[in-house]
Amino acid sequence: MTTLNTALPVGRDSLQALSSSKREPAWLTELRLQALELAGTLELPKLEKMKIDRWNLDRYGEYKPVNKVESLDQLPKEIGEFVSQDSLRSGLLIQRNSGVIYTSLSEHLKQQGVILCDLETAAREHEELVKPYLMQAVKADEHRIAALHAALWCGGLFLYVPKNVVIEDPIQALFLSDDAGARFVPHVLIVADENSSVTYVDNYLSGDKTDAVMHNGIAELFVKRGATVRFASIHNLNGQATDITFRRAVLEQDARVEWTVGELHMGDAVSDTNSLLKGNGSSSDTKVICVGTNKQRMSITTRATHIGKSSESDMITRAVLRDESTAIINGITKIEHGATHANGEQTERILMLSPRARGDANPMLLIDEDEVKAGHAASVGQVNKEQVFYLMSRGLTKEQAEKLIIYGFLAPVVNIIPIKKVEEQLKLLVERKLGQ
Repeated sequence: MTTLNTALPVGRDSLQALSSSKREPAWLTELRLQALELAGTLELPKLEKMKIDRWNLDRYGEYKPVNKVESLDQLPKEIGEFVSQDSLRSGLLIQRNSGVIYTSLSEHLKQQGVILCDLETAAREHEELVKPYLMQAVKADEHRIAALHAALWCGGLFLYVPKNVVIEDPIQALFLSDDAGARFVPHVLIVADENSSVTYVDNYLSGDKTDAVMHNGIAELFVKRGATVRFASIHNLNGQATDITFRRAVLEQDARVEWTVGELHMGDAVSDTNSLLKGNGSSSDTKVICVGTNKQRMSITTRATHIGKSSESDMITRAVLRDESTAIINGITKIEHGATHANGEQTERILMLSPRARGDANPMLLIDEDEVKAGHAASVGQVNKEQVFYLMSRGLTKEQAEKLIIYGFLAPVVNIIPIKKVEEQLKLLVERKLGQ
C-alpha cells in the first residue's frame, strides 16, 4: 500500500449536515461517517508496477445541488450524441456533476416491478433493497479510495430487476462532469433477482473545463441464481480528469455477467473489474479496450475469482498506446480451493504505436485447486513495419495503413461485443482519440 496525506476533502460535521439536508436515512448517514473516519487511517490501493500517490487524487470539489430537467431537449449539448428518443424505450438516467437531473422508465417495466432511480432516492424509498447491498461487494475498509467513495458518493444509480423479468432493450445511463468545482462521485448499484435478465449501458463524459477533477466511481452488481447481467461502460473523460473506477459483480448459482469496458478517456486512470463467481455454474465474460495517448498513465485490471464449482471465466484485454503513454494491463484468475472443474482463460495484448510508449502485460494464475482448467496469453509489441510497408505498396498512405492495422488489432474484441450500440460507440471514440 502507498500512504497519502491524511487531510480529508470534507469534515465530519459538514458531511453529517449534508446527509441530513438530503433527508438520508440514519443508517446511510452512519455508513458515510464511519467511512470518512476510515479514510483518515487507510492507505491507497496497491497497484501492480504503478504508484498513484503523485496523481491528482484530492480534487473532489464541493457537493452542488442540480436542477432537474423534464425532457431531453433541455439536456446539455455534450450529451446530445449519446442520447436519443430510442434511449427512452426502456430506461434512462442522467447525472450531471453532483446529482441526477433526468430519469425515465417505461410504463411496461414499471408494471413488472422494475425500479430505476437515483441511488439517493432508492436509499430513502427502497431501503430493503439497498441497505443489504450498498458497499458490500466493494468494502469501505479495502483502501482509502473506497472509503472516500463510501463517504462522498452522490447521485448514482439504482436498478432492480425482479425475479423472472427479462428486459429486452438496454437500460442506459450517462454521467457528465462539466463543472470542475463540483463533486463527481457516482455509485452504480444493480440487483438482478433470480432468473432475470438485463442489459445496462453507461457513458462517462466531460465538458470543456480545464481544471482538474477527481472521479471516484464504484459499480456493484449482485446477480442472483440463474440471472444474467450484461454491463457495458465507456469512459470518455478529458485529460484533466483523474478517473478511478472499481467494478465488482457477485454471482450466485448459474448466474452470468458479461462486462464490456471501453477505457477511452484522456487522463490518468485506474480501472479494476472483478467477477466473484461464488455460485456453482456461475460464469463471467470480460472484454476491455484501452487506448492511451500523450503522457497518460493507466492501470487496467480484470479479475475473476472462482469460488463455486464448475464456474467459468474468460477475460480479453486489448490496449493501443501512442506518444508517451503508459499502461499496466493485469489479468488475474484466482481459483479457490474447492472450486473443482473451474475454467479460467485470459488474454492481454498491447500494441504500441510509438517507441516512447510503454506497455506491460501481466497475466496471473493463482490456483489452489487441482481439478481445474486455466490458461493465459499475453503479448506486447510495436506496429509491424513490414505490414505497414505491404499495405503502402498496395496504394495506402502510411496513416491509412496504420489505421487498418490498429482496427485489425482491436477487431477480435470489438466485433464480438453483443451490444450493437456499444460497438458503434467504441469504434467512434477509438477513431476520435487516435485522431484517425
